[in-house]
Amino acid sequence: MKASRIILCVWAVLFAVSCGSKKNAVNKKNKTKEVIDRTTTEPEAKETVTTTKPPSSTEMYIEEFAEIAMRQMRTAKIPASITLAQGILESGSGRGRLAVEANNHFGIKCHGWKGAKIYHDDDRSQECFRKYNRAESSYRDHSEFLTGRKRYANLFRLKPGDYKAWAKGLKAAGYATDRKYPQKLISLIERYELYRYDAEVLGSDSEDKELVKVNSGVLRYIVERGDTLYSLAKRYKTTVEAIKELNNLTTNNLALGQELMIPN
Repeated sequence: MKASRIILCVWAVLFAVSCGSKKNAVNKKNKTKEVIDRTTTEPEAKETVTTTKPPSSTEMYIEEFAEIAMRQMRTAKIPASITLAQGILESGSGRGRLAVEANNHFGIKCHGWKGAKIYHDDDRSQECFRKYNRAESSYRDHSEFLTGRKRYANLFRLKPGDYKAWAKGLKAAGYATDRKYPQKLISLIERYELYRYDAEVLGSDSEDKELVKVNSGVLRYIVERGDTLYSLAKRYKTTVEAIKELNNLTTNNLALGQELMIPN
């Protein structure tokens, strides 16, 4: 009888220990699950970094030469959009050999040229091309090249803002042998909105439809696609730093639709 009581006591102890172990195991399992659930449903917030896409070589080219093209439009009546598109196409946005080594942005060959020369493979091997001291001289010579030759006379009967007619007229007059030359010019003009420079020269109000005079020294401008502080500074004859100071800007980044005050 005594032995039976001892056996029952041992079993009772073992049973209690076993239950406690299972309870601890269950609690441990639940705590582990709780940790996993928390890490799954509550991820750490990650810092997002926004980057501004740098301007392309073509956009940089436009910024550098747009004012020169508009100046030539005022004097020679050649659309600035056409001049810029030709410069982009002929010079590879200023990266071609003729542009880099000879400041020749329009692929104009010697044709009795008395100045410096460079030889370059084109339709034939080692053809003679004009060489300039400055890129601006190339732009001026391009205007003189078109205005001084009878075969281009019909171009100047076209409206100066009709870039499509000018592109087709250049091909018809024999400026380029590429049959797709007009389409290439038109594509560049429309992709980069080069017609805006024609509008500015012609005094069209379409270019400055968002430009409102605030007072005698300040204009309000709404940023459009393609605008940069540099291009706006050149367009309104001010400086990048003046625009930044007036608008309390710390970077050169602009957002579409952003309102700016432009010193005038």
